[in-house]
Amino acid sequence: MIRVICGAALMVVAAAAVPAAQVLKVPIGYLGRADNIETISLIDQPAANDGIAGAQLAVEDNNTTGKFLNQSFSVEAVRLESKDDPAAAVAQLADRGISLIIADLPADMLLAAADAGRTRGLLFFNAGATDDRLRQEDCRGNLIEVAPSRAMLADALAQYLIWKRWPRWLLVAGSHEADKLYAQALRRAAGRFGAKIVQERVFEDTGGARRTDSGLVQIQTQIPLFTQSAPDYDILVAADESQVFAPYLPYRTSAPRPVAGSAGLVPTSWDPSHDQWGAIQLQNRFVRAFSRRMTALDMQAWTAVRMIGEAAGRTQSADAGKLLDYIKGPDFALAAFKGRKLTVRDWDLQLRQPLLLADGRVIVSVSPQEGFLHQYSELDTLGFDRPETKCRLK
Repeated sequence: MIRVICGAALMVVAAAAVPAAQVLKVPIGYLGRADNIETISLIDQPAANDGIAGAQLAVEDNNTTGKFLNQSFSVEAVRLESKDDPAAAVAQLADRGISLIIADLPADMLLAAADAGRTRGLLFFNAGATDDRLRQEDCRGNLIEVAPSRAMLADALAQYLIWKRWPRWLLVAGSHEADKLYAQALRRAAGRFGAKIVQERVFEDTGGARRTDSGLVQIQTQIPLFTQSAPDYDILVAADESQVFAPYLPYRTSAPRPVAGSAGLVPTSWDPSHDQWGAIQLQNRFVRAFSRRMTALDMQAWTAVRMIGEAAGRTQSADAGKLLDYIKGPDFALAAFKGRKLTVRDWDLQLRQPLLLADGRVIVSVSPQEGFLHQYSELDTLGFDRPETKCRLK
């Protein structure tokens, strides 16, 4: 277990101002992974502070407002190895008076942490895991889903492809469990919005080095062979969360077709190229603070901390139960540089949010797409809607 304490700068209060004892302190925990997936592209390798940097920036934002409300926010980060016990980490944070925890953990570790914190009255914010089961049969009443689900990401992509009139998909999925789950979400999205998967193929991970001296030569030969003889299709949709093959697909397929999903056109909550709705000022502040670009995980952690700040400011409380009641209630809304206020679905505690479609250089589009209507909110066309939910909050 690796611990990093990131305290917010103490605010200077004049002698005539409110005494420091009356300042409401809001400590926040951050449970992150110590190990990250190796990416194919060197420029996509996650930074050591991926995620926690976004939380730190949001703490600064909260404290900018907090100094007028006599509130002070701070964040303490703990990194967990896959072998570590998340319940023990939760207990340690709770013993230090922390009842609000941002988590970037795999689904099983996240559930163990949330279950361990339930009896202590802790509130968790999922900033990383996209598993649909966390919003369905494995949902928890003390776990707010800030990260978009796989279903939301797949629906965001499917809406755009249907809008483009590219309904025929060649679906290529990796052989790892996460890849299979993303492929399942893409199948659901295809059926939901009227796309047709003309064929499915599995790219088996046979191991070996990701980068070798002869790698480019092999890839240039293997990818065309792998994708040839497919039925006619409009776009190749890849499910490769394990980062084994998808980035090799663009410009190498047998037929000249675009690529989407895990490479090419990628659905995401955030991208370093996003500059609309005031996002450029957030991007610039992040670069100045951390000398790198803001990732989706950074943004999801930033959003979680800002949700806490918004709720604490409105309720004048740091009590986890009071903050949860406000966040899942009808009065909560958060501005997050996406053109719409973000709110929380009361049936599964999933944050409603527009999703970006990025190609690695610019934002191509934003979903939900025009024409995909909903009786309550177009944002509920992304992911599992109320009539589809299997969630029973507990």
